[in-house]
Amino acid sequence: MQHITASELAQKLTDSTKKMPLLLDVREPWEYETCHIPQSLLMSMHSVPLRFEELDRDAEIVCVCHHGGRSMQVAHFLERSGFNQIINLTGGVHAWALQVDTSMPTY
Repeated sequence: MQHITASELAQKLTDSTKKMPLLLDVREPWEYETCHIPQSLLMSMHSVPLRFEELDRDAEIVCVCHHGGRSMQVAHFLERSGFNQIINLTGGVHAWALQVDTSMPTY
């Protein structure tokens, strides 16, 4: 598994020469409604084992949660399930709110 900081992810998302990764937000719906990175897909951590087949195994997937712990667990699960381009967002959406989008609500 790779790791990426919020600032590095922001740069990656603005690079139009590369394919955009799938941003997989594994938080609960109320958390996602409070704040989320634009264009992220909500798939709560508890639903990933039931829904991971919906994901493209060849896609670059950035796992996102509040601080990075749940997303790291999901990233490990996806790797064990045969996904090989998995990246964890270090610090989660909280880091994104502090470093990239300071207008984003925090909780």
